[in-house]
Order: sequence, then C-alpha cells, then structure tokens
Amino acid sequence: MCGIVCYAGLQNAAPILLEGLKRLEYRGYDSAGIAIVDSKQETAHMVKSVGKVAELEKKLNLRELPGTYGIAHTRWATHGKPTEENAHPHIDCTGDIMLIHNGIIENFAELKKELIGKGHKFRSETDTEVLAHLIEEYLKEREKLDLPEAVRKALSRVSGTFGIAVLHRKIPNKIVVARRGSPLIIGVGKDEFLAASDINAFIRHTNKVIYLNDDEMAVLNSTNITITDLNLNKIDKELETVDWEVFENEKKGYKHFMLKEIFEQPETVQNAIRGRIIESEGISKLGGLDPVLNRLKNLKRMVFISCGTSYYAALYAKYLFEIVTDLDVNVDFASEFRYRNLRIDENTCVVAISQSGETADTLAALRESRRKGALTLGLVNVVGSTISKETDAGIYNHAGPEIGVASTKIFVSQCTILSLMALLVGRSHNLSINEGTRIIQELKKLPNYIKSVLKQNEAIRELASQFLNYHDFLFMGRNLNYPIAMEGALKLKEISYIHAEGYPAGEMKHGPISLIDSQFPTVAIATQDYSYEKVINNIQEIKARNGRILAIATKGDNSISDLVDDVIYVPRTVEVLQPIVNVIPLQLFAYHIADLKGRDVDKPRNLAKSVTVE
Repeated sequence: MCGIVCYAGLQNAAPILLEGLKRLEYRGYDSAGIAIVDSKQETAHMVKSVGKVAELEKKLNLRELPGTYGIAHTRWATHGKPTEENAHPHIDCTGDIMLIHNGIIENFAELKKELIGKGHKFRSETDTEVLAHLIEEYLKEREKLDLPEAVRKALSRVSGTFGIAVLHRKIPNKIVVARRGSPLIIGVGKDEFLAASDINAFIRHTNKVIYLNDDEMAVLNSTNITITDLNLNKIDKELETVDWEVFENEKKGYKHFMLKEIFEQPETVQNAIRGRIIESEGISKLGGLDPVLNRLKNLKRMVFISCGTSYYAALYAKYLFEIVTDLDVNVDFASEFRYRNLRIDENTCVVAISQSGETADTLAALRESRRKGALTLGLVNVVGSTISKETDAGIYNHAGPEIGVASTKIFVSQCTILSLMALLVGRSHNLSINEGTRIIQELKKLPNYIKSVLKQNEAIRELASQFLNYHDFLFMGRNLNYPIAMEGALKLKEISYIHAEGYPAGEMKHGPISLIDSQFPTVAIATQDYSYEKVINNIQEIKARNGRILAIATKGDNSISDLVDDVIYVPRTVEVLQPIVNVIPLQLFAYHIADLKGRDVDKPRNLAKSVTVE
C-alpha cells in the first residue's frame, strides 16, 4: 500500500527519493509527497501532489531542493480523501516537524481531541497528522531538542500500526524511523543510509540491509546508525546481504509489466521446482521445512490462510491436499480467520501464503495461530519479510519481483510450490511412489505446457477483442478448477473494471443461472477430468438460455466446439496440476480485455500490491 523512502547521506537527496518513489509505484497509491532538509541553511522544502509520482515530479524543481536528508511517501487513502492536504509528509503547528507514516492509528480521534484542547491546529483529515503534533508536544518538554525521545513518547501513546520516518528542520542531520506492524528496511551504503518500506526503493544503491523488527527505532545520519527499542535501549542488529533481482523500469519490449510477468511463468515454474524434487523417490525436498519435517508428517489438520489471489492458491491447496493426504484440510480468508473461534492446537499446521510476506490480515491470523500452539509455515516471495521471520519454517517462491499489481507469476509459483508441499506430506500418507513419480514427471513438463499456451497470445487477444462490450461475466469450474474460475474472475475485474463472478459449476442452478442471457457470457473451465461430463451438462444449460460460452478445453477435445461459441485449448497434464495450466489463458484473456479498453493494467485504480493495513 503506502510507500516510504528516506535518505541520509552526502548526495542530493531529492533525486534519490524521487527514484525510490517511482520504484514503489507498483504498490498502489493515490498521492505522493517529499520533504528535504538543507542542513547548511536550516531550511526545509516540502512538495505534495495528488495522482501519480509523475505529477509530483512536474512540481519539483530539483535544483531548488538542496539538502542531503529527506523523506518521501506514496499514500493509499484510508483516513481522508486523496487530496494534497491529506498527502504525506505531515507537519506540526510550527512547520519544523515533517513526518510520513504507513499504518493506522486506531486511537487518533481521542488523541486529536486532546491535542486540539491544547491549542493544536490540524490541516488534514488523516490519522497520521496526530503523530506530528504529539511529537511537537513532547519536544516542548525539554529545553534541548531531543527528537528520538519525543518520537518514543509519541509512539507510546498510540494504538495501531506504524512505519514512520521523522525529520526536523532544526535538527537537520538526523532522520528517526520506527515500526510496529508495518515493514521498514534500512539500506547501508558508503557514507549514506537509506530506509524504505520495500527494498526495491533502494536496491540500486545498496544490497546491504538491516531489517527492523516491531517496536524498534533507528536514528540515521550520513556516518552512523543507532538502533534501539522503543525504550531507547540499544540493540545490535545483523547486517545482511540481499540477493534480489533489480527490476528495470524498462519492460523488455513488453507493453506492461503484467504481460512480461505472464510470459515469465515458464521460468517461474522452473525456479520453483529447481533442486526441490527427487524423482526416483516420488517426493519433493523442501529445505525450508527440514526443521519441522517430523512434526509436519504427524499432523492431523492443515489450515491455509491468505488474502486475494493468494487465497485462491490456498483453495487449490485444499483440494490438492485432500487428494494426496488423509489430513483434515481447511482454507480461510485471513481477514475472517482471526475473528472465528477455530479449533487450532499443536496438532494443526497453519500455512500463511503471501507474496509480500507483510499482508496485515495474514500476519494477524498467523500470530493468533502461534498463540494457540499451531505449527506455522510461510510461503512468501520477499526474503526477510515479517511472515518469513515469524513462522516456524517456510518456503520462498524465488520468483523475483512482481511489479504488476494483479498477481500472475506469483500465483502460478504458489500453486507449484504447494503441489511440492503436497507431495512431501502425501508420501507419508496415502500417496504411492508411482503416483508421486508421475506428478514429478509432469511438474518437469509444466514450463513447456505453459509455453504452448503462451504461443496462443495473439489468438487470445483477437478473441478478447470480441468481448469488450460485455458488462458482466460468469466464470465456472468444478473441484480443482473452481479456485481457477475464481482467480480468472478476479483478474478480469481487477484490471478491466468489468463485473465478473467465479462460481462452482455445480452451483449454477442455485442462483447464477437466473442471470444468463445473450449479454452475460460464461467462461467455463472444461478440461477433461472426472468431472468433465458434469461441466458439459452445465454448458448445455447455459446454451439453452442463449448464453455465450468460452471454454478452456483439453487439446484434442474436438467435440466441445459444437457446444460452445469459443474455445481456448490447453495441453493435458495430471489432474492435480491441470489448474496451473488452465489459469494461463485466463490471465491473457483478462490482460487483453483490459489493455484493449485502455486501462492502466499495471496499476489499476484503488488497488495496492501489498496490503499492510487491516
């Protein structure tokens, strides 16, 4: 969601901060701002704008923004509309304190009332501005300005989550940052320190990093860094080297990052399985799970928790694990899980799935599971993320950065790795070596299966052009393909802004069929498996009501073309892996509709790549 970038060093801060903001655009935002302090003149410069970072850049005259210390922010509105007044940085009454914040201050209303009673004047509708005024209030208590102490006292008053960075015009060679429930990473360079909510903001400058944990604070200047807890007790932190691909702003010839990432999926699958399969034994080897392997094999229950696209990967895992293990398997939205009275204990494994590893609801659900004694596992893409640190064990996607807000390659990576996890657990249950070996053989073929679908890109674009004037879509699938139908509908609505619903095909007669007519097309996942005949029955019911039908069908199934209006054929693989192949044409279909309608495919409205507030 919101993005934070800070710079403390010897170089001009403004260009570095602006570059950092551009590299955070994929996270989603609606306004942006920057503040620079010139230590020589004890002057501060602040510029804010609504809209894209490009709008902020137009307002900036970098030559008139001297200063080697600065903070910058992209905002995704929670409290207050997207306006310049509500954009960050926020200031106190004096204008000396400048502050940026990710998170939510839950008790801001009572704090604001208290501060207004003391004479403070507020300029915005945000919860964040309360922090600036609280810091101002605590700075008044001492004759000598002590910014870290004032920040500490202010944070002790707030309930909620925060990742903050604070500048002061009269304390020019110092930036104070702190976190609770919202990520902050410090980059360590030569005569410079950077801080950001996402490593992509500064990875061009350094890959030496320090990860702040909850309730930790750091004071940065050009020569050193001091890290403490929120009681100002010093903490020694390990300097880590991050092996992380630097994504380029160029799209390597592709029109959008999303299309590039769709075409990267053969390599994504290859990276997911590389070094993780033992074909001769029909089993996978997941080194990240080695510390908990014995416990994992003796569990009675598994629960998968996640949000958004990751939820559909989790739902796929539920069907998959039910096929290859004898475990009791459940899946839940993380946002719902934490408020339910679920039977979670030491015989339960809770698997948290998150691209960023920072999803607020998933983190909260994970912490509740740990409190109840469950074994906790994480499946994340971002190394060093909070989920990766707070689980008992876990697996990384190793898929590289995903810039498009609508997830594609991470979803396919998640499903691939979940199939490896199912193999690992299944072989200690009822999955035979022959069945395991067959799945592994097909896993190795997945990249080529995906490539064969990608070769149909132009044909799918032509097909998509015929669907631009429809306002509603139904996606349907059965069993393992039900989560794929849901994901296909989500992709279409996310980036094209067309209403789409995903349903189990068997539920057609229980409501959705009332909507079917010639203006309500259906995308039916009808690849050949044990439920194929049932899906064909659903297709005939739709056809009888003049509904237009696009089928995702198995290559060689020539009979289906007589029943539907349009067909996209995909290669056949084993039943448990077929959904991974089936989702590829749905991604391309959604992408091309959105692109042909002129949508901002990589940054769809109102959406954020990483949802770090509840």
